[in-house]
Amino acid sequence: MLAQSLVMLDFETTGLSPASGDRITEVAALRLRDGLVVERFVSLVNCGVRIPAFITGLTGITQAMVDGAPPVGQVMPRLLEFIGNDTLAAHNAAFDDKFLQAEAAQLGLTPAYPSLLCSLKLARRVYPGMASYRLGDLSRQLGIRFASAAHRAEADAEVAAAVLLRIGEDLSRQYGWPDVAPELLVAVNKLAAAKVPQFLSSQNGQKLR
Repeated sequence: MLAQSLVMLDFETTGLSPASGDRITEVAALRLRDGLVVERFVSLVNCGVRIPAFITGLTGITQAMVDGAPPVGQVMPRLLEFIGNDTLAAHNAAFDDKFLQAEAAQLGLTPAYPSLLCSLKLARRVYPGMASYRLGDLSRQLGIRFASAAHRAEADAEVAAAVLLRIGEDLSRQYGWPDVAPELLVAVNKLAAAKVPQFLSSQNGQKLR
């Protein structure tokens, strides 16, 4: 599935909003192609801020870990170069995108990815009626397991990638598509849930490339 490349992104952060001064502490970006993770960019990030105790309790990321990590001024340019012109994906993508945009803006950088894909929104449209679409709950309902502890960027990105690939596989099987283009999934993200079945029935998986 997904013969075209896309990048699954996950940040760990000090809080919920860059507008409130919250910053990133860890990033994982996984490039997916042909149903596989073909490249990884993973790093702790030193943004020069204090790590709240509850964040350390949730993620295991300590002050000492970020103090010894590469500075954000080194990490962000490398991350944006890694993403390049591929479609960017994340689970609850609006959260990760606002941090990416905020950190890039502080450095005078502009991300180049052409479109944003949210696996949470996509799952709501493809799997209606599930009890929860939070990453941990959704992955359990789909039989996808974390290889390591949740709330670390690489582990969360791996599971989100597996969820997205599962969605692609299920759509391919249901509609008889030989391939699923990222642009098609982006288009599904933008639809009201009631319009999704009719839209998918009219596509062939490759039409929106």
